[in-house]
Amino acid sequence: MKRIIAVANQKGGVGKTTTAVNLAASFAATRRRVLLVDIDPQGNATMGCGVEKSQITRGTGDVLLGEAMASEVIIPLESTPGLSLMPSNQDLTAAEVRLLTTMAGRELKLRKALESVQDQYEVILIDCPPALNMLTLNALVAAQSVLIPMQCEYYALEGLSALVNTIDQIKAAVNPHLEVEGILRTMFDPRNNLANEVSSQLIAVFGDKVFRTIVPRNVRLAEAPSFGKPVLQHDKDSRGALAYLALAGEMLRKDDDTAANDADVSPPPAEAPAVEGERPLS
Repeated sequence: MKRIIAVANQKGGVGKTTTAVNLAASFAATRRRVLLVDIDPQGNATMGCGVEKSQITRGTGDVLLGEAMASEVIIPLESTPGLSLMPSNQDLTAAEVRLLTTMAGRELKLRKALESVQDQYEVILIDCPPALNMLTLNALVAAQSVLIPMQCEYYALEGLSALVNTIDQIKAAVNPHLEVEGILRTMFDPRNNLANEVSSQLIAVFGDKVFRTIVPRNVRLAEAPSFGKPVLQHDKDSRGALAYLALAGEMLRKDDDTAANDADVSPPPAEAPAVEGERPLS
């Protein structure tokens, strides 16, 4: 796997940053070199990796403005071998304003910045803000694919349609290689009839673009950011940790199948412990 993946959904509270941080840690656990790019001014992915955002002197905003090279702001995370972070904080908001008002080719800034470092990593994950703004546009132009976390509720379906339309427009206009990596069902409770109904609709419409792995509601997963740790470090045996490890495994198997040029071989069964019908921790 050698790919830049944007983790995006303009709806907040769907587990986007949780997915970016924990999927990055899960890929790193498979001995892959991973870069997590925080392009959200809230800096939640930065904090979730144990980096104090108020102490950052240079971050993603400086890179977008051309005031620093990507290699100068990337932080290797000693607590998670193999994982590095391009951090952000509220300064990114000011950087976005400058991009909007003064800079030509502003939607290409992140793509160009990552070109100098992308060969050093096997996976680059970009945590996007919960909005379809210039920062998200930069991420979608830089990425080869988009991973979409979503809760199984009706409002989330409406937001998904808007995001897919945006992806199609970007693909047509500036990034012809952009694809939907997959749709990840998060905070899933199989006891909820509405969640099961929306999940079925997702599969009916998007088919194999819906990941088999499902991330359940999980106390340990929700606690981990307050400790500044991916859930793998907070509680590696929790269902949240196992779900993200399973997601990483599912993505790697899918990538191997594609690399094998769609050989006529049945894929191995998913190693996902968090699947439909499993009762999540409450």
